[in-house]
Amino acid sequence: MINNWWEIQVLADPALDELVFWRLQRFGCQGSSSQVNETKSLTKAYLPSEKATLLDLAALSLWLKQDAIASELEQPKVKWQQIDEEDWSSSWKQHWAPQEIGDKLIVIPAWLEPPTDNTRLVLRLDPGSAFGTGNHPTTQLSMEALEMRMYDAEGKNLTFADVGCGSGILAISAILLGATKAYAVDTDIMSVKATNENRELNHIPSEKIWVGEGSLDYLLENIPEPVDGFACNIIADVILGLVPNFQHLIKPNGWGILSGILLSQVHPIVDALENHGWVVGTLWKIKDWTCLTIRRS
Repeated sequence: MINNWWEIQVLADPALDELVFWRLQRFGCQGSSSQVNETKSLTKAYLPSEKATLLDLAALSLWLKQDAIASELEQPKVKWQQIDEEDWSSSWKQHWAPQEIGDKLIVIPAWLEPPTDNTRLVLRLDPGSAFGTGNHPTTQLSMEALEMRMYDAEGKNLTFADVGCGSGILAISAILLGATKAYAVDTDIMSVKATNENRELNHIPSEKIWVGEGSLDYLLENIPEPVDGFACNIIADVILGLVPNFQHLIKPNGWGILSGILLSQVHPIVDALENHGWVVGTLWKIKDWTCLTIRRS
């Protein structure tokens, strides 16, 4: 079989978990799993082989070690190998179990059945190579914030947009929580594919979730009118560049959810938001990851 994925393994101090995940996500990794004990954390992340050379991986290793030095922690051990599609799938799926998020949702891996006593809204998911299983704090925070915003949404004809949709987990959550239409974009064609496949897995008709390959500009070109709310769960640097155009995405009384932001990165994001007419309503966090809910001032 053709080896077509890099498996990157990072053995580090658990205190580095958030920085390791952020660095791997920024590098472009798609899908990850972690095993933690009292002294060490082993993170495995996956990247299509054509997206990184050996020099790129060596640079990643150096960045991870520099992050540890800056945090005054022991330098991590980093190694990588090429694996095939089948090995990639089985490697991370074995660590993923059903997960209740917020008060209403439960994320069920596509290959498992919901618990027999389940009373929650079931979101079936197979992310493939896309980011977003519900396991990471940024996704959990975004889903919980979305549930709060979508409270009593039934019958109100609310529309939603997801910028950087990954697996489609937030767009699908919005529909399950009562939105009448969701728009989703991602610059990675594999995320577009995963979102469409997960939409079908949850028996949501195509007219309820529109998916396109691109970023915020492409979304703005394709929505018929501004939406009621949006989410953007990516990384802080990208969010910062998108802030000036968020206002064009929503209605005058609209709202937004921003995540993928480390606690140390919050201040420049908040400054940019306030400079463009936004008010930060809440800041939620899990460990060092944060989620901002925002509205127009």
